Amino acid sequence: MTGPVLRVGNASGFYGDRFDAVRDMLTGGPLDVLTGDYLAELTMLILGRDRLKDPRLGYARTFLKQLEESLGLAHERGVKIVTNAGGLNPAALADAVRELADRVGVPVKVAHVEGDELAGRFPGALSANAYLGGAGIAACLRAGADVVVTGRVTDAALVTGPAAAHFGWGEDDLDALAGAVVAGHVLECGTQATGGNYAFFSGHDVRRPGFPLAEIHADGTSVITKHDGTGGFVDVGTVTAQLLYETGGARYAGPDVTARLDTVRLEQDGPDRVRISGVRGEAPPPTLKVGLNRIGGWRNEVVFVLTGLDIEAKARLVRDQLEDALGKHRPAEVRWELARTERADGDTEERASAYLRLVVRDSDAEKVGRAVSGAAVELALGSYPGFHVTAPPGKGAPYGVFEAEHIDAAEVTHTAVLPDGRQVVIPTPVRTRAVEVVVDGGLPEPWPDGPRRAAPLGLIAGARSGDKGGDANVGVWARSDDAWRWLAHELTVERFRALLPETAELTVVRHVLPNLRALNFTVEGILGEGVAAQARFDPQGKALGEWLRSRYVDIPEVLL
Repeated sequence: MTGPVLRVGNASGFYGDRFDAVRDMLTGGPLDVLTGDYLAELTMLILGRDRLKDPRLGYARTFLKQLEESLGLAHERGVKIVTNAGGLNPAALADAVRELADRVGVPVKVAHVEGDELAGRFPGALSANAYLGGAGIAACLRAGADVVVTGRVTDAALVTGPAAAHFGWGEDDLDALAGAVVAGHVLECGTQATGGNYAFFSGHDVRRPGFPLAEIHADGTSVITKHDGTGGFVDVGTVTAQLLYETGGARYAGPDVTARLDTVRLEQDGPDRVRISGVRGEAPPPTLKVGLNRIGGWRNEVVFVLTGLDIEAKARLVRDQLEDALGKHRPAEVRWELARTERADGDTEERASAYLRLVVRDSDAEKVGRAVSGAAVELALGSYPGFHVTAPPGKGAPYGVFEAEHIDAAEVTHTAVLPDGRQVVIPTPVRTRAVEVVVDGGLPEPWPDGPRRAAPLGLIAGARSGDKGGDANVGVWARSDDAWRWLAHELTVERFRALLPETAELTVVRHVLPNLRALNFTVEGILGEGVAAQARFDPQGKALGEWLRSRYVDIPEVLL
């Protein structure tokens, strides 16, 4: 792994991503490092349940199956593999990789990173893990590891670690590290950087987007691209969208460095190539984020199908009947949502139907189980005409709650376990800096008065949204300087709340990123207790951005 450019690819954006991506990335073109991101807040809960059943588990088993068919390829091509698939048990996955390597006859050196596990400090948590940086990964690679397995590290650490090892960066190389963080953030969600989940997907073939890679230089600048001949596309818009995904303000803090997103500059560098430059870095904060997962209670759901005429009356009838039947056994939380999906004079039964969704939650499993399911089933012959449900009601299931805490970085023993078994404790950064909010500035001149027309916001603006615990972020960007002049002044917090009424009573914070012609909104508490709690129709907030783009606003006609 030598040379002036380090080519780092991604083959997984989540636990369950495209299985053959590892092989495709290894065979599709030149590569130095292949990364895989398997962890998310919900994944840690899933792995926690696995570990409860069998203490030898707690890692992403899919990765091991992918490696079985691709480890030989990686070795032949000299590609290092770095992944957080170790989840809650990186040592066990590292042992499993060694066993696999011996079985298939591939002589690779395996190392792992540990120290993120903090469950003992947080009683009652199913899992508690600090988000580590890339220094442990770098130590493993410098010691000759071919495969590095980690537990909970930041997603960008999968890129900063290999880059620091390759270029010899230290903790004072803040700008270079920040550039790698930005590249890592673009890669972390796989095909979201190559046309997947992209607002302006029409006109492009995104049926099977290729996975992204970054060509990283010694100064931290990079080019985001993909293997030749693969599907999808890479342009300034796809990279902008991913930069706004699950971020917030101008300071993007991490354990290696705080990257200033307001300094990022993007430019098209040819077909399917976007150059990232200008990224400035600051010392990391003195604390590490800790993700906590615990069992929050029990949940059940029933979806009633309402067909044809009198939809509102049918919904009112079954709701009254269920509420009466529950009586004193009523769960602590009962939520009803009527989705009017029916069409008048529908030409199929489904097109003539609406859906009434009942969601119940309680700490007592009995109150959401038979008490609810039985009450729903017993109405089958004595409720609204056409009564049926989308699926038989179940017994209910436990749901998880995610919380974020922070802990002094010095209290976490970040450890690299090298291929020869030696353990190296990674020192905490000498220089730190508390994260301060950047005062928004640099707004363009307001758009002049002129003819306007009501039209969907999405005709001139893209958006991407996602979850961070119980909060959601909605990033919105303009495709031209003129559109940015209008958007920056039009889409205020007040306007945002008016367009998305669900946010009207919530705290909404707006961040301005002029270099990206973008606004990033953080909506606090809209997702309740996080994705695992499934408290909302769209529990991860993935479609909030598309909802916003569909809303009508008065747009200057010249922009349309």
